[in-house]
Amino acid sequence: MFENRLNYHFKNKKLLLNALMHKSYVKKGATCDNNERLEFLGDSVLGFTVAEYLYKNYAYLPEGELTKIRSIVVCEESLYKVAKKIGLGEEIYLGKGEENTSGRNRPSILSDAMEAVFAAIYLDGGIDSVKEVILNLLKEEIELAKNGADLKDYKTLLQELTQKNGVAPSYVLIKEEGPDHDKTFTSMVVLNGDNLGEGVGKTKKEAEKQAAKIAYQKLQKKV
Repeated sequence: MFENRLNYHFKNKKLLLNALMHKSYVKKGATCDNNERLEFLGDSVLGFTVAEYLYKNYAYLPEGELTKIRSIVVCEESLYKVAKKIGLGEEIYLGKGEENTSGRNRPSILSDAMEAVFAAIYLDGGIDSVKEVILNLLKEEIELAKNGADLKDYKTLLQELTQKNGVAPSYVLIKEEGPDHDKTFTSMVVLNGDNLGEGVGKTKKEAEKQAAKIAYQKLQKKV
């Protein structure tokens, strides 16, 4: 049952039905609306929920990084992945044209419907209910986005910070452990001969990024 996969049971089933109604299915003059208005509302509910979660849980990240993470999490690709995972495509009401052209698997249709479902939950159960559903469904996407956005810029940030003093960091691989198929690397970032931080990762690059993050945060505290 879709509501079980969603982990939310509607009190007002008409809201869920409305969220699943694609515009291609709803004929002119029909009594049931399509899901576009709900999609509009769901977009805002989703954006707020993710923004609040990031603000409360990643206090060390600057505004620019938070914005990057949020944009990744709320994008069409992320919503499409979540929609596929819970089988949303099988529940949507589509017109014959969309049905015959693989509409049930189209990223734009599924991501829009996902936002409409979030809005329907908000209207049915309130903000706390929809927050719980969104974070339950998107927590993995948030972590993936956070790790990418969190790490990818720290080497650049560290480089820019140290260049102000006319120096540049260097990275040293200090440990390599595990079998070839499951190695773990430990890297150290060095500045003026000093060890500023060590990072661990499944690749050398990831270990360097982790080390750069630690070094950058350490230097920021001294600024």
